[in-house]
Amino acid sequence: MRIDILTLFPTMFEGPLSESIIGKAIEKDLLSIETTNFRDFSDNKHNMVDDYPFGGGAGMLLKAQPIVDSIDAIKEAYPETKKRIILMDPAGQTYNQALAEELAQEEHLVFICGHYEGFDERIKAHVTDEISIGDFILTGGELGAMVIVDSVVRLLPEALGNTLSNQTDSFSTGLLEHPQYTRPRDFRGDEVPEVLFSGNHAKIAEWQEKASLRKTLERRPDLLEEIILTKQQEKWLQEIKAEMDQL
Repeated sequence: MRIDILTLFPTMFEGPLSESIIGKAIEKDLLSIETTNFRDFSDNKHNMVDDYPFGGGAGMLLKAQPIVDSIDAIKEAYPETKKRIILMDPAGQTYNQALAEELAQEEHLVFICGHYEGFDERIKAHVTDEISIGDFILTGGELGAMVIVDSVVRLLPEALGNTLSNQTDSFSTGLLEHPQYTRPRDFRGDEVPEVLFSGNHAKIAEWQEKASLRKTLERRPDLLEEIILTKQQEKWLQEIKAEMDQL
């Protein structure tokens, strides 16, 4: 996968995109990431990338020309790749795990990170996706782009040491991930569930699935409305609800 990031602050990405899973993916040649300061594409002598909005209003808008020209430069440099050009926009589609899994199948992602009050609307004719990481406002799109890059890269084949890790993460199955434990077996009187030491893989898998259902019901019941449960999961869910009602 190739990732290009268009930003006014490329140094913001130096640390986050060179460490941990992302850094290792780059070392394995699974990934290449480049940042471009779209100010370098400004066509005026002062290198301005923003201007006042027509019709008045608070703040400044990013101009279309520097951003569109930087997109065109990437297209010219990599004409052979299919690109998803993503505008980080608070009004965009809300990001989730399903979208992360979709983007992880792409060969070339281009992120546009905005600042100031917003964008010239004509930029949007040159993008394929408008994405928001949540219903809140950040100073710029850089942090949002980092979040998406991180969530996508960990889904790339061989990016994680254990290939099953991302398949059992919260949201990947539609449910929250079940509780997990490590040594010691007894931590200050709080003991690991006995079933996890049984060696019975079927019983352990059943416990994990029921624990995922319970955790999702307790913390994110809205997720249960968005997935189709099996008959066995429905039965377990009713049992869990009955247990909770008795508490």
